[in-house]
Amino acid sequence: MRKGSQLTVKIEKIKFPSTGVGTHEGKEIHVKNTFPGQTVTGMIKKNRSEFSELKLISIDEKAEYEIDAPCEYFGVCGGCSSQNIAYEKQLDLLSEEVKELFETSNTPMGEYLGVVGSREQWEYRNKMEFTFGDMEKGGELGCGMHMKGKSFGIITVENCMIVDEDFRTVIKATVDYFKGKGLDYYRVMKRTGFLRHLVVRKATNTGELMINLVTTTQSDFDLTEWVEVMKSKKYKGELVSVLHTENDSLSDAVIPQKLNIMYGRDYIIESLLGLKFKISPFSFFQTNSQGAESLYSIVRDFMGDAKDNVVFDLYCGTGTIGQIAAANASKVIGLELVEEAVESAKENAKLNGLTNCEFIAGDVAVTIKDIKIKPDIIILDPPRNGVSPKALEYVIKFNAKEIIYVSCNPKTLVENLETLTARGYEVVRSTVKDMFPNTPHAEVVVKLKRKL
Repeated sequence: MRKGSQLTVKIEKIKFPSTGVGTHEGKEIHVKNTFPGQTVTGMIKKNRSEFSELKLISIDEKAEYEIDAPCEYFGVCGGCSSQNIAYEKQLDLLSEEVKELFETSNTPMGEYLGVVGSREQWEYRNKMEFTFGDMEKGGELGCGMHMKGKSFGIITVENCMIVDEDFRTVIKATVDYFKGKGLDYYRVMKRTGFLRHLVVRKATNTGELMINLVTTTQSDFDLTEWVEVMKSKKYKGELVSVLHTENDSLSDAVIPQKLNIMYGRDYIIESLLGLKFKISPFSFFQTNSQGAESLYSIVRDFMGDAKDNVVFDLYCGTGTIGQIAAANASKVIGLELVEEAVESAKENAKLNGLTNCEFIAGDVAVTIKDIKIKPDIIILDPPRNGVSPKALEYVIKFNAKEIIYVSCNPKTLVENLETLTARGYEVVRSTVKDMFPNTPHAEVVVKLKRKL
């Protein structure tokens, strides 16, 4: 099998994340975003001794359980990958993927509680970053999602189904407004253009809506009229914030070099499990509010009912998990690298009247060694690359009775669990929480206890 050649294969099983696996001449063939029962054709992208990876070209035969995807953009938009699978089947496959990952690495799951699904399969996202661009070179201005298989193609998704109608109102009105203004979208390679991103956040439980237009400073275009257009629309929720972010960085990411408040305030407030959280334009917050309530309820259940525990919340972000855990703790100490997130955590604790929470800014691997108090429970909620070996050493040295690990990347979770189980901890319970229906992503929660 030569790189660049085409191959047709029957998908027999699935690996995390949503990677179909078939065989050809005794060798495993991996194809992303394919499912057992499909026959697919792809181009060989990688050749390794243990497997080859195909770039999907076509699905030649569907699996018998497939359904018609309801979204008009499915297959073109690079967002959702499994709308063609009934939701219950999505959950079954997700469970299968995570269990296979643990079994392959010989990592125990303890009592496996299965998958907790999302209450809503549609309109669940509370944040979207849309990009300005066009579908074809020289085409009309659009704003939406990157197209599947195209480096720079953008498809306007004004009928996107994973956000609610307020998002759709904002994106349609914004595209309609800027189409006739003669403004270029930002071209990453040329480093020219004005319009970059449109970021929309909405607090699901309170209805507060934030609109953030991201541009370069390559034009002095007056945005007053656009702001008035945004204010004039009818929303299910309440528009409380219209912002303009200036970003001249070379990166395609949304980087806040300067933030201008055009209307209202620079934050929205969300309510989770009886607590309030201020969300600033660039602070991390789970993108599924109802899913976050379910996820944090799992963490609280895993903690148990004891009220006298000292809890460390490592990689705490804006302090959501720690503050929700505070009712079941005598003291919560949160550590987080991003200083802005720590300031938000402190504000949120004050907003919620919590006096037993302390939040510290700094690299977890560094700040953790300066803490003198000993934890009873450590909550780990790291970024996708997991807990660094250095930080994990300090976690182990604390000798906490229990560790609750919340992971958005089961692969790095398994790697960290191998270290923890080798150093005196055992996995007693685990579950999968689907936070992102119709996508390959999930959260896994594991409870470990120190062996006596």
